[in-house]
Amino acid sequence: MTSKPIYLDYAATTPADERVIAKMQSCLSLEGDFGNPASATHEFGLKAKALVGEAREQVARLIQVEPRCLLWTSGATEANNLAIQGVAKYYQQKGKHIVTSQSEHNSVLDTCRFLEGQGFEVSYLKPNADGRIDLKTLDAALRTDTILVSIMHVNNETGIIQDIEAIGKITREREIFFHVDAVQSLGKLPINLKTLAVDLMSFSAHKIYGPKGIGALYIGNWPRVRLQPLMYGGGQERALRPGTLPTHQIVGMGEACHMAAEVMSDEISRIQKLRKQLWQGIQGLAGVSLNGHPEYRTAGILNVCFNQRDRKTLLAQLSTLALSTASACNVGTEEPSHILKAMGLSDEAANCSIRFSIGRYTTEQEIEQAIQIIQGAYQ
Repeated sequence: MTSKPIYLDYAATTPADERVIAKMQSCLSLEGDFGNPASATHEFGLKAKALVGEAREQVARLIQVEPRCLLWTSGATEANNLAIQGVAKYYQQKGKHIVTSQSEHNSVLDTCRFLEGQGFEVSYLKPNADGRIDLKTLDAALRTDTILVSIMHVNNETGIIQDIEAIGKITREREIFFHVDAVQSLGKLPINLKTLAVDLMSFSAHKIYGPKGIGALYIGNWPRVRLQPLMYGGGQERALRPGTLPTHQIVGMGEACHMAAEVMSDEISRIQKLRKQLWQGIQGLAGVSLNGHPEYRTAGILNVCFNQRDRKTLLAQLSTLALSTASACNVGTEEPSHILKAMGLSDEAANCSIRFSIGRYTTEQEIEQAIQIIQGAYQ
């Protein structure tokens, strides 16, 4: 009998919390609030509309914005596309230059590459060896025709935190729109969009114990951001994202954000202790090194290079641990992580690197078992 695997891949996705599931189930059946939120002429639709409004308020409270600034999407990939393409196409008469980094998620990088094929010019900033973007380098990359900067808050592979407050000050002074992919920071770091000079921010529910298939895009009003829609066909969500709203998924995201607001401080502290426990247990092994800045990182992600170890052999030895060698969006490719390569790691070092990500249901016992399994792979 094989032992139950230990889940250490929370950065890829999280299980939905039981309270989230219960909330979603109440919006699916005939006895529940299954109506179309756009059907405002009868009670079924009005109840669903009220629940969507409540969920919008729950997400807004977590990031400290007005609910009207939030737009529902199918997830962060769509939100990133709508933010970047939407700004680029609406403001292309003002300029066609975009700045991003080499260590962004593929939903940002591939969107930028698509826009390059449409006549836009993109500057891809190289991060420092610790994974952070140099502010002077970013400032020097800005031009009179720059219309957008897109830099993620927390890196999905390394957990490195970018100084979005400082970046926002730079872009605001230049009157350039600033978009932030905040998938890995929502509910895991305090976000106050009343004080941050951020114009667009993308979120996803399934990283914070909510359902897959739902996300949101924050669209700032000062300065007001206008977007060219990606789709057409209805007036929902200010006609920027038409289509029937999935009430059950939306209330799931709302509940997940509501719960995150209640437990975030304690959860950060607990998960950070577990990450330190894991690192202390394996850092003394031969050839092991930490990828990314030792301090400017989110609590739950630990990216480790097992230098001079064959990746396939190591993964086979760690088969009882559910973990990742790169972003879940890169599954199926043998290419080394573009994020680690951008930080200066060789192909060999990047291929020998593993991401451990810890979450709400990880226990001290599981971390200790993981340490023993990793240590056993070296014997």
